[in-house]
Amino acid sequence: MKQVKFGSKLIELVQGNIVKQPDITAIVNAANAFLAPGGGVAGAIHRAAGPGLYEECKPLAPIRTGECVITGGHALPNRYVIHCLGPVYGQDKPEAELLANCYRNALKLAEENEIESIAFPAISAGIFGYPLEDATRVALQTVLQTIPNLQHVRRVRFVLFDGNAYRVYERILDELTKDQVS
Repeated sequence: MKQVKFGSKLIELVQGNIVKQPDITAIVNAANAFLAPGGGVAGAIHRAAGPGLYEECKPLAPIRTGECVITGGHALPNRYVIHCLGPVYGQDKPEAELLANCYRNALKLAEENEIESIAFPAISAGIFGYPLEDATRVALQTVLQTIPNLQHVRRVRFVLFDGNAYRVYERILDELTKDQVS
């Protein structure tokens, strides 16, 4: 695990499974427009949460690219799930702005619900085809720009599925925070 402090705020990187973050209040689902179970992160979250999650999601769908909605965590160890629809690379334009909106809108929902900790996957970097380096830069820059303005959110964790993604996030976080003084 890597941690970077920003005053009273903390950004963390971990390699692991998004559904196994029991110390986090809200996890973020890289959702599809209909908030339905699917593959990747969405499939893992729906399987772990149980069928009640999809029942709660149905009336909230469809959502637009960059948009987020919040539900309960159901059988997950987390109180909430924030569902974000990331851009499909090469199809949804402008990709970087839409991806940044996912992170901004998720943090806004977390703040409105007085959530103190949130965990993100690498939104759009899987089946949606967003190049990992570019997606990582957008994710980290957006969180670094947004976190100073948050009152309730104290900890932002990025949960990376494999070692390669973890190393990319670590390198870019180091690059973006090299002049940061905590």
